[in-house]
Amino acid sequence: GSHDTMTYCLDKSSAVSVNESKLVKLLNKCLPCIVRPIIMKWSVTQVLTLTEQLEAGVRYLDFRIAHKANDPSMNLYFVHMVYTTVTVQDILWEILRWLETHPQEVVIIACRNFDGLTKRLHNHLVACIKEIFQCKLCPRNVVPTLRTMWHLGHQVIVSYEEEKQLEKHCELWPPIPYWWGNKTSTRALIRYLERMKRMGRPGKFFVAGINLTENLRYILVHPFGSLKKMTLQSLPCLKIWIKQQYPGPKKNCINIIAGDFIGNNDFVKDVIELNTKI
Repeated sequence: GSHDTMTYCLDKSSAVSVNESKLVKLLNKCLPCIVRPIIMKWSVTQVLTLTEQLEAGVRYLDFRIAHKANDPSMNLYFVHMVYTTVTVQDILWEILRWLETHPQEVVIIACRNFDGLTKRLHNHLVACIKEIFQCKLCPRNVVPTLRTMWHLGHQVIVSYEEEKQLEKHCELWPPIPYWWGNKTSTRALIRYLERMKRMGRPGKFFVAGINLTENLRYILVHPFGSLKKMTLQSLPCLKIWIKQQYPGPKKNCINIIAGDFIGNNDFVKDVIELNTKI
């Protein structure tokens, strides 16, 4: 999986998300030439395009969806502090085009956050998902083994973090739990993941996030740093941790693993190779 999949195309000139703190919005308004580059350095989590991520082997897509404040249109974007240049609808069509040329591949799309989405916009988004993927959508009453999905022609599982939409549409799956450590250090992140494993894996899909998270103190102590530098420094230790994991149904097993800057190191290869342990 890729964490915050769409941040490779954040719009440098877009407004700061309405979900950000008043302090961040005020600083961005008063000192944009200083604050905006800092926001971009710590917001971008991926550099590969969506198609490049799919080609690299990513099969879990982390979509943070938002509607821009004061935008009269129905356009929806992705967000991570600022909004993306591309719309959600364009990306869904891009996924469809890729799936049509890879008929045995299955993609999980996690739709989350929904900043600024009204009931009308939720209805619009779900309608777009159903119109674009049609019979490729796997309904949640299907046990999604690869053999079953190939037989039925299903290629897309959509998890949706909005209960009212789940009640209305059998094509939407419940939210997929994401183990987010919210840590600035690799050792602290690994301790968190090991603690979560000891508590026992959820019975269905879940994500172990190996992504580090900056905070204001960390940014102030590392004025010339970036999320990319932070991530690359952590990869050797996280690579060792990944190789030690086991997939499967047992209590301490791993399911989906998602990270930042997935094109670096052998992250995708290492995760996929875990399947040989089954």
